[in-house]
Amino acid sequence: MEIIISNSTSKPIYEQITSQIKQMIMSGELKSGESIPSMRSLAKSLHISVITVQKAYEDLQKDGFIETTVGRGSFVRADNKEYIQEEKQREIESCLQKAIELSKENGISLSKLIELLNIFYEEEK
Repeated sequence: MEIIISNSTSKPIYEQITSQIKQMIMSGELKSGESIPSMRSLAKSLHISVITVQKAYEDLQKDGFIETTVGRGSFVRADNKEYIQEEKQREIESCLQKAIELSKENGISLSKLIELLNIFYEEEK
């Protein structure tokens, strides 16, 4: 599992870790039931504080992406399909919101926007 931390972003390190692990789970790179590195191990490999990794893992657990068992470690949740679907839907909604804002700013009608969406959707089949 490779996590890349950027110092040139305003996004906190724990959020960078959280979003990258979520992306790995959603893309299928990390599978249900698969173990993820221990907090200490990940902190050591990234040269960051264990507390930072702990915060990321707590957020991932709260959002339903991982489960942690004392003495066993942290694993990708086996029943996280709904969470993944919800996360993807939120991402799509965000992109659509941006498209709507840009359309309104530039005088593009709803019908034209729907037409463009249909074209792009059909091209991806």
